[in-house]
Amino acid sequence: MHQLIASPFLDQHVLVRPGSRGGALLPEAGYEELRTADRDAPAPEWLADAVLEQWPDLVEVVGRPLGDVALIRQPSAWEYGKASWEINLGCNFECKHCYLGLKMNSGMPWEDKRRCLDIMAEAGVLFLQVTGGEPTVDRDFMRAYRYAWDLGMMITISTNGSLLWRQNLLDLFRERPPYRVTVSVYGAAKRSYDELTHREGAWDQFVQGMNAARHARLPLRMSIVVTGDNGHEEQAMVDLCRSWGVEYEVFTNITPTIYGGGEVLTAQSKEHLRERKPFTGCNAGRTFFHMDPHGLVSICKIGRDDQISLPHEGIGGLARLAEIGDRLMLRTGGCSGCTLSGACTVCRPLAKHFQDARAPLAGYCQHGQKKEG
Repeated sequence: MHQLIASPFLDQHVLVRPGSRGGALLPEAGYEELRTADRDAPAPEWLADAVLEQWPDLVEVVGRPLGDVALIRQPSAWEYGKASWEINLGCNFECKHCYLGLKMNSGMPWEDKRRCLDIMAEAGVLFLQVTGGEPTVDRDFMRAYRYAWDLGMMITISTNGSLLWRQNLLDLFRERPPYRVTVSVYGAAKRSYDELTHREGAWDQFVQGMNAARHARLPLRMSIVVTGDNGHEEQAMVDLCRSWGVEYEVFTNITPTIYGGGEVLTAQSKEHLRERKPFTGCNAGRTFFHMDPHGLVSICKIGRDDQISLPHEGIGGLARLAEIGDRLMLRTGGCSGCTLSGACTVCRPLAKHFQDARAPLAGYCQHGQKKEG
């Protein structure tokens, strides 16, 4: 089982370690040496030196066969470095603010999931986010995680944390460490937490999961979600993360569902609505993509029009993503001819969701902001 991964990543070559945030850049010649080396030969001395400089605890790499230490990813003509995957939309919570809308347990059979992961690896995906719904409730989560890890992917799990106390998950993450486990925080007390998630006992499950995850020293990161139900606890949620010694990020702006539904916008705390930074563009569809539970690939989680069926079209279908991305980013519909588009604070696909939801302009558009007199 590999401890290191040497891989192309976009226009570079990197050396990374599952379970670690650190890494090192490899010169192209060094990567090629590793790619063509005898797997049974000792790891090159220069590699051992680079590993010990970045990860001093990995002293056992010295003198060991390269194949026992590192997985060497092959080059890809597609150059997709990242991807996200909703393994299932099913969830054991029913949060008021969830942008996914319906929580339906549905998805692909295992053979299609495995085929999609193989295609992702062939496309060059090194960093994979596995999300949901709640990913850990999917019946294939553990073997999908194991399979992707064995392909040489650095995996982030986005979770509500409620099942992280399960021993089978903890054993899996100990054997095959995740790159990161991102846990959403929905309150700092039982009442507000259970109210937002519509699940009695959700707070207790969250705390149990977090205690187990911290004890197992999982690479945790918290996403603090601020809504009308828990807005008065924003500082308490921050303090909770700090007391646990876990890094965090605060999210205050609620978005419509992926179907353009505005029902979740009622969860917005108007007092915590923050001005968005200007949208300066992204590489959606060019260096990363998103896949839903049925293997339908889109440029990202927001721009889901013109999806491509990865199980049916295979890797060749990805060739259309860049063109789809360019088309979805055009200022169309209600944004056509806008004189403020150069400083717009949301991308066009997200603006379309807000427009479909008939959302107040103040939540996403400069035209809805009050002008100072």
